[in-house]
Amino acid sequence: MNQNETTSPGEAEALRLDAAEPGHRHLFHVPPADGGRYPETAYLAGNSLGLQPKATRTELLADLEAWSRLGVEGHLEAERPWLPYHELLTAPAARLVGARPSETVVMNSLTVNLHLLMVSFYRPAGERTRIVIEDTAFPSDSYAVRSQARFHGLDPDTTVVRLKPRPGEENLRTEDVTAFLAAEGHTVALVLLGGVNYLTGELMDIPTITTAARAAGAVVGWDLAHAAGNVPLSLHDWDVDFAAWCSYKYLNSGPGALGGVFVHERHHGDPALHRFEGWWSTAAATRFEMTPVSRPPATVEAWQISNPPIFAMGPVRTSLELFDSVGMPALRERSLRLTGYLARLLDEVVVDRPLTVVTPRDPSRRGCQLSVRIGVGTANELTKRLRHEHGVIADARQPDVVRFAPVPLYSTYHDCWRVAEALAATVERQA
Repeated sequence: MNQNETTSPGEAEALRLDAAEPGHRHLFHVPPADGGRYPETAYLAGNSLGLQPKATRTELLADLEAWSRLGVEGHLEAERPWLPYHELLTAPAARLVGARPSETVVMNSLTVNLHLLMVSFYRPAGERTRIVIEDTAFPSDSYAVRSQARFHGLDPDTTVVRLKPRPGEENLRTEDVTAFLAAEGHTVALVLLGGVNYLTGELMDIPTITTAARAAGAVVGWDLAHAAGNVPLSLHDWDVDFAAWCSYKYLNSGPGALGGVFVHERHHGDPALHRFEGWWSTAAATRFEMTPVSRPPATVEAWQISNPPIFAMGPVRTSLELFDSVGMPALRERSLRLTGYLARLLDEVVVDRPLTVVTPRDPSRRGCQLSVRIGVGTANELTKRLRHEHGVIADARQPDVVRFAPVPLYSTYHDCWRVAEALAATVERQA
């Protein structure tokens, strides 16, 4: 901040809140600002790509050093041996999503995992062929389910059901999902929804919808790309059939980071479930017997295929250890305070500007993301101005939604104040 500039009452309040509740910003690299009067970026795009933990470089270099020093012997002799390396991630990943270790594995990327899971869990037969998603599903999910329908010789335009909010509303009501399942569930083979909607930030009622889908005889899976590391999850207790998530958003594991998979233990060892298999699908104890027939374990690891990429797993392991040390309950409590603070500031900004907050107002129906629909210009234009004029990084979703995510691990109250001030300075009041 320029020393000649005075601190406003609003900014002073934000700084006071940060002093009382500092969070964990010191554990992360925060990019320098590319505009504005503050040295660091107000980074509210962690729902797109999380910031780098400072520990990541050191931990990754240690794994690289083992390769240079040991060569192939690092599989067994490295400080963190590569052969069982993926097991280091299992327990913390399970704790993060409310699962048992036997139900959780880190592997591949999100959409690859969704396809591998749908090989097992999307089995259309008779009149039960339809796949239910939300109309505002992330495009990759739409592409994936449509291609699965085509793979089974079905018309994706009639097989894929896209549930929409009511006219004039932005978010999909739980009661509308359950009502559809009660009326049409006999035609539904798979329900695959986003736990937190990528566009609006709505947190779906995962346990209620899961119960309704299973009561209708459908399999239910969840895309948790925007939920894992954002909101508390209890996948095992909620009786979810399967789930998948990525690790580059709230889990801060780097661009394109490995994803995670959950398969409920009731499906483990089921011979009726088809799976694609590879070397890592067979039980670890028999892997080096080099036999031609796989003997998969009765755990989620049966869905693995390939030798895990160690240097891609390292940043995920580092991040999961960070979540373990802080804990999701504490992060959720901070998230509610931080996001609530930003919501109150935005209420003051949008009242006389062409801006609308489309995320549910009820804190229990959202994670840390607040999405704002703009009435003038484009989302890309606005986010560029926020960055280059004010040092605020947010995420644009064309044509007209800007997403702000005050991530509880590293965002601050002052970041939130800067967002509100930048929006007020950038978007003109309506006449």
